[in-house]
Amino acid sequence: MPDNAVPSTSATLGSGYRAEIRADRWVPGAFELVVDGTPQSHVNLENPSELFFEYIARMGHVIDQLRMPGQPLTALHLGAGALTIPRYIEATRPGSRQQVLELEPELIELVRRELPFPKGASIRVRYGDARETLAKLPAGLLGTVDVLVVDVFGGARIPAHVTSVEFYAECAAFLAPDGVLLVNVADGSGAAFARGQAATVSMVFEDAAVLAEPQVLKGRRFGNFVLVASPSPLPLEWMPRLLARGPHPATLVHARALRDWIAGAPVVTDATALPSPPPNRSIFQLRPGDSRSDDGGRG
Repeated sequence: MPDNAVPSTSATLGSGYRAEIRADRWVPGAFELVVDGTPQSHVNLENPSELFFEYIARMGHVIDQLRMPGQPLTALHLGAGALTIPRYIEATRPGSRQQVLELEPELIELVRRELPFPKGASIRVRYGDARETLAKLPAGLLGTVDVLVVDVFGGARIPAHVTSVEFYAECAAFLAPDGVLLVNVADGSGAAFARGQAATVSMVFEDAAVLAEPQVLKGRRFGNFVLVASPSPLPLEWMPRLLARGPHPATLVHARALRDWIAGAPVVTDATALPSPPPNRSIFQLRPGDSRSDDGGRG
């Protein structure tokens, strides 16, 4: 093996995509999941509270403001990746009850084998399409979820059926009265898709906000937007200070600023929904031995 090579292991998923887990050559005990050439997750097994991808760190900032510090949460995750956020919640809020919906059993098998879940963690994985499986969850979960994370990708694109007002209404039914929805949206030039998603979420929830880097918000480069929404006013008082801490300064768009940013983007319905635009493959091009990337992916 060349000196700069990074050990990896891989599996072919039912979708035909190839999933690979690579050791992070720079951080001992850390690993990255790459699916179909797209970086999906970064996990530090020795310190699960460390969030490497920028958009995941922003999700972590929001989660940190829910309830009292350290208080267990009820969490529902649509899309597994390498379970970065479930691991983070377990590390920072032990005793949390979490459910994960994932389409690819082969992915979870690979992750369980190479990146074992924390011992004693209450993380249940259900297999199937995110929206179809959401509809089959126990009725007792309705109205009880503190944080619902939507991070669903097919390769590098978000499937159309998890972008509509009907889908977000189904998600809203599971949230507690002050629960929070977090959505990972990837978009590029013009940010038309992301603005449409913000308009759609705003149609369903009382309060909504968007977190992203300034150049991404302006549609000048491809990147990740974190949509935040709730049936109640969002706990965002400390968010600007947290975002300024990095890893790169980002912007919180809320209230009037959010309405101005949406700028008349149409609400997405099941009848009009389209997948997210494909990124240029060069965005995710990884050199041999390089496990670092800036944007795009899931937890």
